Parts: sequence; structure tokens; C-alpha cells
Amino acid sequence: MTTGATGSDLVRQATLRLTDAGVPDAARDARRLFSFATGTDASRLVLTLPEPVFADVAKAFEDLVVRRLAREPISHLTGTRSFYGRDFKVTADVLDPRPETETLIEVALRSNFTRMVDLGTGSGCILVTLLAEVPQSIGFGTDLSGAALEVARDNAATHGVLGRATFVYADWLESAKVSFDLIVSNPPYIAADEMAGLSPEVANWEPHMALTDGADGLTHYRKIVAQAVDHLMPDGRLIFEIGPTQGEAVAELMRAAGLRHVTVIPDLDGRDRVVSAQMIGFDAQRRA
Repeated sequence: MTTGATGSDLVRQATLRLTDAGVPDAARDARRLFSFATGTDASRLVLTLPEPVFADVAKAFEDLVVRRLAREPISHLTGTRSFYGRDFKVTADVLDPRPETETLIEVALRSNFTRMVDLGTGSGCILVTLLAEVPQSIGFGTDLSGAALEVARDNAATHGVLGRATFVYADWLESAKVSFDLIVSNPPYIAADEMAGLSPEVANWEPHMALTDGADGLTHYRKIVAQAVDHLMPDGRLIFEIGPTQGEAVAELMRAAGLRHVTVIPDLDGRDRVVSAQMIGFDAQRRA
């Protein structure tokens, strides 16, 4: 049985409600949720919006709108987020993959690597993407959340790289027995005094252990740099995602540890987003 309302009617009403609630990009979100509720590809939505909506579909759409009004992220509602041209499973146990992180992917792909590790892998979007883009590579993903590691495994299976990926419950590199020619990480870098400024979608719905160190935002960079210098192969690279005000501080940590070719790289919006450094020379105590 239809409701008497068309898809256009429901999307228009939802857009007004979301706008009144202060939800950014309300019209876009309303259309995405309607597309998800109806199982319609976004490219065909314009063809289905004028049609009457069945009651069960209207109910499903309304439930999604109510959750979005509570500022639950779109990725939690649909279960996926697009990242570097691939769809990744997302749950409340992992950070929502963000476009800014694609800058780290671009920088990492400039390196030659066959064995890499993604520290704090979360959804696995960085690890899985790099393995998919470099078929001759193998990789490890570490995290202190067992639930996050399960999400990452699922994403690795979905994108055909599970056979080349190993997932480890670990605090950064503490249990590593091998060295790597690429170490990447997007660690918790939001300072404690910055948490109040986060959007409700982030502050209320994403895992805090993946967002902040509860201090100055640099705690985990210090730990990782200290561990990484003992696990980088000669000419291996360490690449971080950073907050836009942290470039020079993280770069100095890398220089102080003896890393070279330290570079701060902006994202597409011109904000500092990635710091890259290289291990030059050979320390006989390091093992490849």
C-alpha cells in the first residue's frame, strides 16, 4: 500500500527537518537516505522520486531521518563510506574514513614498498587501499580495539586483500618482530582542549580512543616515532596523518629521532595534513 506521498514529497519534508535541526548538507543527506531506504542507485534516484512511496519504505526512510536528526553519521546509517574509490564497511567501533586521509594514500603510493604496517588501522581503509593499489605488497594492521580489527578484516575480505593482510591486537609496534619499508598511521591527534569543538557526529558517535590522546594531541606521535626507528628498513618511510596545526611539531619529532627528508604535505584544502620522513643509512641492530 502506498502512502499517497511521492519520494519527492518525503525528501523535501526531510530536508526541511534536517535543515531546522542544523544538519549540514541536509538536502544531500535526505537524498542519500532515501536512496538507501529504497535500494535505489543514486544515479537513478531522479527517476524514482516522482513515484508514490509504499508504506514500509516510508517507515524505513522516516527511521533513518530520525536517527540523522540525532546527528548519527550517514556512514553509520548506511553501513558504508566511500574512500579512494572503494566502499568500506563502517560501524560505531571505527572512525569514519575521511577524504582528507586520501592525501596520506597519495603520499604513500609515491614510495616503493613490499612490507608495510598501518598503526591504529581502525576500519582498515588505509591498509586495504594500499594493498589493493600495490598488488605485490603484504601488510599488517594493528589496533587496540578487537571490534575495529574485525571491521578491518571484513573490509580486507571485501576488497580481495585478506590473504596479504595480517591483523594484530597491539599498541602500535610493541609486538612487531620484523621491519618494514613503509609505516603509516593516522593516530588519535585531537588535543583534549579541542574535543569540545567537534561536530556532534564526531563527538557523540565516533570512538574517543581513536580521536584523542586526552592530552596535547602529540602523545602517540612521540610513541610511534620512538618505536618506528627500530622497525624501519634502510630507506624505509614513516608517514603520518596530522591535524592542521601539528605539522612542524611532528616534523621536529621525526628529525630529532634521526629521520631525514622530513616533509609536511597539505591536503586539497591547503591545510597541513601529512608528514613524511625516511630512514637513511643502515643500523646493524635493525633487522629487515
